[in-house]
Parts: sequence; structure tokens; C-alpha cells
Amino acid sequence: MDLYAERGFDQTTVADIAARAGLTERTFFRHFADKREVLFAGSAQLQELMVAAVRRAPPSTPAIEAVAAGVAAAATVLTDHQFSRQRQTLIESNPVLQERELIKMARLVAAFTSALRERDVAEPWASLTAEAGIAVFRVAFERWVKGAGDRTLAEMILEGFGVLRTIVADPTPRDRS
Repeated sequence: MDLYAERGFDQTTVADIAARAGLTERTFFRHFADKREVLFAGSAQLQELMVAAVRRAPPSTPAIEAVAAGVAAAATVLTDHQFSRQRQTLIESNPVLQERELIKMARLVAAFTSALRERDVAEPWASLTAEAGIAVFRVAFERWVKGAGDRTLAEMILEGFGVLRTIVADPTPRDRS
């Protein structure tokens, strides 16, 4: 992250990263497919954690509440505000990284949709619920990384689902801040 911040993502090479870490390039490639993966290495584990929470929700749990549990699970591991802010700033400054982040979110929606189908949620409702849950996650995460760090991601997620419930109950959106 320091190298990316110092030189920029495009100007930082795998050789630079390996040298800074005291490794060879060969060792780097044993752990990462390319330099983007340094920023996205934990994506699969995060997705597994989130989807497992959806699957663990009791069968009687409404679909959106199961998804809320999945999204809330992310907050148990995404706790380093400064790192998350630095990573997000880097992603926002580079179109290639933005694309990779969008792919990650699309995979998460697909995984949530699949988990909801396993819970016998029919289409298009499984897809809609998954998309809504990931939208709450994205908005909460963005607010968290851009905030002062005085509130946790978990608080932002809880607030986001509360706002979603309010919008569903009263479909005339107003500024409630």
C-alpha cells in the first residue's frame, strides 16, 4: 500500500513490491497472480464468510434479514479504518482497480442470490434481495471509509438496513439525516 501511495499503482512493479517485502518476484507470484491481487487477496474469504452467514440464518428468517446477516458478517473482519480508506482511495483513482472491485461486487451478488435460492427464495426476488443487500453494503462501506472513523462499519450497515426498511415502508423517500 505504501508503494502504491508513493508511486501510484501503475508505476509500481511486482519487482518493487517484492523488494520492499524482502522477497523474490518468484515468491511474490506464489502468493499473488498479479499486483492487483495484493489489494483483492481476501475477497474470496470475505465472500465465503458473508455467504455462510446468509446460509446460517434460520429457515423462517425473511430473505432480506438473512442478507443483512451476511452483510453484517463483513463488519467483523473489515475493522481497520485507515487501511480500508487507503485501499479505497487507491481503487477509486484507477479504472482497472475500479473494474476489479465491480467484478468482486457482482460475484458477491451472484453468491448471495445462489444462497437465497437455496433457501427457496424465487426469482426475481432472490436477485433483487441480493442486489439490495449489496447496495446497502456498498453505501455503508463508502460512508465508513470517507468518515472520520468515529463510527464502525457495523453501525453503518445497521443504519443502512434501517433506512432500507424505512424506504420500503414509506416509498416516498425524503432526506432523513
